[in-house]
Amino acid sequence: MTTRLTRASAQARPPAPVRAVHLGLGAFHRAHQAVYTMADPEWGIAAYTFRNTELPRRLAEQDGLFSLQVRGEGQPEAVIVDAISRAHPGGDTDQWLADLASPDVALLTLTITEAGYRGDQDGSAIGRVLAGLRGRHRAGGAPIALVPCDNLPGNGGVLREALRTAAAGEAPDFRSWLEDQVSYVDTVVDRITPATTEEDVATAAQLTGFEDRAPVVTEPFSEWLLSGDFPLGRPAWEKAGARFVDDLSVYAQRKLRFLNGAHTLLAYAGSALGCATVDEAVQHPVLANLTASWWDVAARHTPLPASELADYRQRLLLRFSSRGVRHNLVQIAADGSQKLPARILPVLRAERAVQRMPEAPVAALAGWLIHLRDGPVSDPRADELVPLARSRDAARRVLSALDTALADDAGLVSAVEDHVEHLRLSAERIS
Repeated sequence: MTTRLTRASAQARPPAPVRAVHLGLGAFHRAHQAVYTMADPEWGIAAYTFRNTELPRRLAEQDGLFSLQVRGEGQPEAVIVDAISRAHPGGDTDQWLADLASPDVALLTLTITEAGYRGDQDGSAIGRVLAGLRGRHRAGGAPIALVPCDNLPGNGGVLREALRTAAAGEAPDFRSWLEDQVSYVDTVVDRITPATTEEDVATAAQLTGFEDRAPVVTEPFSEWLLSGDFPLGRPAWEKAGARFVDDLSVYAQRKLRFLNGAHTLLAYAGSALGCATVDEAVQHPVLANLTASWWDVAARHTPLPASELADYRQRLLLRFSSRGVRHNLVQIAADGSQKLPARILPVLRAERAVQRMPEAPVAALAGWLIHLRDGPVSDPRADELVPLARSRDAARRVLSALDTALADDAGLVSAVEDHVEHLRLSAERIS
C-alpha cells in the first residue's frame, strides 16, 4: 500500500525560501538543475511551465516533491527531490512577475528547448522572460543571473542576443540595465532523461512506497559545466558535482557533436530503419557503424586530446547501450530544424570545405528528410518543411530551407538523395 507523497508523509524538510526561478518545468530540469540545487538547503526553486497545467498541479499537490529513479545496469534506485518550493502553470502570470521582481531571487534558469530562443512575442518564452525582467527593473533593478540550460553553443550569448532583439523597442534605461545588471551564464548540461511512462509511475511506488504522479527517470551520469557571474550569489551546485570553468566552448562542442549529434543521427537514420529507442539503434550493425563514423569525423573538428575524446566516446557508447534508460527516438527527433544546425551542420561544413563527403552527416540529413516526409513531425517549422519534403526535388528544397549554401552544393544534394534510397532499401531488407 502506498501513501500520497507530501513533505509531511516523506518527513522532508520545509520548502526552502525561493531564491531561484526556473522556466521550463519538464523532466530534464527535475533530473538535473533541481537535483544540483537540492545540495544547498538555503535555495528553493519556483518552477514554471507554459506548456501545460497538469504537471504543476500534480507537483503542487505533492508540495513540490517528486521521485527520481536512477537506472543503470543493476536495480534502479530512487531518491525524493525537494528543491522545488513552488510549481506554477503559465497562467500564474502575476506570480511569475512577482517572483522575477523580487530582490530575494538571484537567478533564473531555463530549459525551453533550442526552438524557444527564436520567438520574441509576448506569449513566447523570450517574451515572458523580457516581461519579468522589465518588472524587475521597475521594482528597483536588482541584478540577476540568467542561466540557460539548453543544447546551444554559447547558450548564454544566444539568450543575450534574443533578449536584445526582443527589447529593441524598449526604453533606453531598461536596455542599459539589461546590459549592465543582467549576467548571462554559459552552460553545458548532460543527463539522458526519457519521457516518463505509466510503468515508471508504478515502479516509483514500488521503490519509494509513495504514490508519486510526477516521477522522473534518468541515468546515473550527470554533468553541469558553467561559466559566468552570479551577482547575487548562487546555490552550492559544486556540492553535487557542478564545475565552474573559464571557457566552455570546447566542452560545448564535444557534447553537442558527440552526444547530441549522435543522438540526432540515430533518431533519424534509426527511425528510418525501424528502431524505436537509442539502445536498440546503437546495437544495429548499420547504425553502430554510422555512429562510430560520425565520432571519427567529429573528432577531426573538436580540439581536445585524442585520448580524452576516445574515453568520452567509450562512455557514450556504454550510456547509449544501457537498457536501464530507454530513450525513445521519436522524442529526440523533435525540433530537427533547430537541432541540426548546432549538432550536425558545423562538422559537415568543415568536411565539405576540404572536399570530403562524410557518410554519417549525410545519413542524418537523409533520415531527417524521410522523417519530414513520413512523420509524425514535431517542429516549429513543420508547416513549411513537411510540404517541401513531399514535393519534387525534395532534398534540394529542404536543404535550401535549412541553409541555402547546402542546396547550392550539388554533390551534397545528390549524396542525400542517394542515401534516402539507401535507407529505404535497407529498411525493406530488414522487414
